Amino acid sequence: MGFEEVRKPTWLRIRPPEKNAFTKMKTPLRKYKLNTVCEEAHCPNMSECWSKGTATFMILGETCTRACRFCAVKTGNPKKFVDINEPKNIAEAVKEMHLDYVVLTSVCRDDLEDQGASHFSECIKEIKKLSNDIFVEVLIPDFSNNKEFLKKVIDANPDVIAHNIETVKSMQKEVRDRRFNYENSLSALRYVKELNPKIYTKSSIMVGLGETEFEVMDAMKDLRRIDVDFLTIGQYLRPSDWHLKIKEFIAPEKFDDYKRAGLELGFLYVASGPFVRSSYNAGEFFIKNIFRRAVC
Repeated sequence: MGFEEVRKPTWLRIRPPEKNAFTKMKTPLRKYKLNTVCEEAHCPNMSECWSKGTATFMILGETCTRACRFCAVKTGNPKKFVDINEPKNIAEAVKEMHLDYVVLTSVCRDDLEDQGASHFSECIKEIKKLSNDIFVEVLIPDFSNNKEFLKKVIDANPDVIAHNIETVKSMQKEVRDRRFNYENSLSALRYVKELNPKIYTKSSIMVGLGETEFEVMDAMKDLRRIDVDFLTIGQYLRPSDWHLKIKEFIAPEKFDDYKRAGLELGFLYVASGPFVRSSYNAGEFFIKNIFRRAVC
């Protein structure tokens, strides 16, 4: 059974990609030497999303300065290297790929003076130069809860700012790098709304790590108390035998229960299912409709 202690259920089956669409996505990414979290984090939705023309750009390199025990992204010391051409290259790729919803995320860069906040800002601005009709979502680290760094991203005016609490409060130290913590994550999301209430906020929770249903509900309530708009809930899938063990495969019916509960709590959108991840494309389609209604 390899390194998996729990037998994978029948509902966990990844669909193969549509070859032509998959290749169409890959070509500009390679041309401009861009990274995607889809590849680096071994996302189970990569085939589906790429086949539909959706990808999440991962800026600031492929080496993270933190070491969360669930994440497949490489950990190390990037030695302050930043590709200054990356913002323009991403904009060029967005243009070639005809994207109208762009998701940017990054590795953590504790080695940089502002932990990469100004680079995030430049990427957002370059994309927005193409057209104001392009929606930009950023999935940010906590920037050590430094308000000055967070403000740089907020002031660039992305449409959605996401930051993932990842797991329930009691499991933070076990699951995430020790430099993260639950309260800092909530504080970062709260600060976005305080500084610019028009920006939508978003977070994500993994399940199957040993958390209880009550703890998941408490996490959802904590997010709603600070007016987080969008939520995704997905099954934790173990990338290797170094990573945390899967304690439980959550049934699709339970994911449906979480979705109903989240909507009752007041989230504008909840994506909840075994393969759902924080940038899952179904959420983008829904969020675009919310933006269009707001403009009309």
